[in-house]
Amino acid sequence: MDKNFQEEFTQIIKFQPPLYKQRHQFVKDLVEKYKPKKVADLGCADCSLLWMLKFCSCIEVLAGLDICANVMKEKMHTLSPLPVDYLQPSERSLTVTLHHGSVAHKDPCMLGFDLVTCIELIEHLEESELKKFPEVVFGFMAPSIVVISTPNSEFNPLLPGVLLYRHPDHKFEWSQAEFQSWALETARCYNYSVEFTGVGHPPTGMEKVGFCTQIGVFVRKYPQTGESLQSEKPTEAVYKTVFKAVYPSLKDEKYLQNAVISEVMFTAQIIKHRLMSKHKEYSDDPERKSKFQLSMNCFSDYLGKLVVEKNMEPFVSGNEVYVPLTTIFSFPKVNRLCGTFEKLCKLIAGKVTLSSDGSAVMFNTEHENEEN
Repeated sequence: MDKNFQEEFTQIIKFQPPLYKQRHQFVKDLVEKYKPKKVADLGCADCSLLWMLKFCSCIEVLAGLDICANVMKEKMHTLSPLPVDYLQPSERSLTVTLHHGSVAHKDPCMLGFDLVTCIELIEHLEESELKKFPEVVFGFMAPSIVVISTPNSEFNPLLPGVLLYRHPDHKFEWSQAEFQSWALETARCYNYSVEFTGVGHPPTGMEKVGFCTQIGVFVRKYPQTGESLQSEKPTEAVYKTVFKAVYPSLKDEKYLQNAVISEVMFTAQIIKHRLMSKHKEYSDDPERKSKFQLSMNCFSDYLGKLVVEKNMEPFVSGNEVYVPLTTIFSFPKVNRLCGTFEKLCKLIAGKVTLSSDGSAVMFNTEHENEEN
């Protein structure tokens, strides 16, 4: 759990990247492979793994749990949305929550997760906690995938300065055989399969020592039924929530509306600018002016080859410029944001100046002409 303490013993081996980064990358690779929507990190400590995972586009719910609230509180600000998250909301929703509590206790807030990670956690557990751990994680939480990493004691002789354990808070460190025996029995009891791997390769010629960090990846064999979930669910929460952040998302209509209005006005301004440039070019030449409407058939050349039908053509009338909503809706980003033309009309209603029949965005250029 304390990566700095562990890394000082591995400087001579010189793992590149450092072991904690390799462990985090291993989890990230699993996320990219299985695309879980809800991920919980048990023993999250300084929240560095959660911070990395918040950038994974498939994840919509992140939760962290640790017995030490102070460690979480020192770094939990890194999980808060940034100003850019509000300026450019993501298309996905994301909620990040941190809980203070023990992995030996059951709490309903930890139900329904797809992936649960326990990175360098179990070796910190007291014997009584370790006995309860499988039932809490595999029996009660019962996620689709569980990842557990723990030190491989057979590697310790290669680490200078390690006399017994790698960290003073470790209650035990298992050999490969001990970890695999515990993992296989746990998997058998709770209907999981388990595969073993690790990070931190041993020196050449010492492959039998195994990885410095050994990892078990547990995959649930059968989906959990609603009845089993209901029977296991406790009536009271035991964890204390110390942090919660809800990221701005286009799934929230408030943020979606702002994004649509911004994109509509941006698109309409571009079309207006192109139209006014053309209009000015032809306005002083009667012969060329008569060809102005015909030139609008080629208006798509100015708009990224957009195909514009006659009833979608923007036009100038006196000091007013009209840009049909159908034209704006044809732009890919506006179309993707709204989905339907009806949705576009609903989102901009009362927020954008429209023509009397509501079919076009309207600009009054009188003041612009005075300034010019």
